[in-house]
Parts: sequence; structure tokens; C-alpha cells
Amino acid sequence: MQPDPVASRILEILSEVAEGVDTNNIDPDASLRDQLGLDSVDFLDFVMVLRSRYGIEVPEEDYGEFSTLNTAVAYLGPKFDKSGPA
Repeated sequence: MQPDPVASRILEILSEVAEGVDTNNIDPDASLRDQLGLDSVDFLDFVMVLRSRYGIEVPEEDYGEFSTLNTAVAYLGPKFDKSGPA
């Protein structure tokens, strides 16, 4: 099965902003923060990369959409489609 390109982008960014995290065995329905040991700075760095690299703005009220990999993919999928290729 081909990996989801949106999930791959998300995990790539997370591995950049939270150095040393292992994104290989992520449960897509479990908390990303708990699985990866992310803190609020890591998350803000993630949001900054989305904005600078892809032009995707994430309002603070939507931060809850990133609780799991699946919710993040559902939220960002359409936004990545609009932003174009990586």
C-alpha cells in the first residue's frame, strides 16, 4: 500500500521540528503529542513550517485538528492540494 502523501509530509515536518523523534511506527489514531513527546514549541514550529514552506495558515482555534495523524491529514489534505506540490 502506497503511503499517504499528506501523512508523509506531516511526519517529515514533525521529524524536522522535533529532532530525534521516531515517526516510523505512528498509530494514526493515537495522540501525536503523546507518541512523539511533542511540546508546545514543537507544535508551534510545525505550524510555522506549514506557513513558510506551503503557505498554509492554521488559526489557533484549529490547533485541535492536529491531535492525531488522521485528523491532521483530514484537515491539511485540502490545504496541501491548494498549495501545490512540495
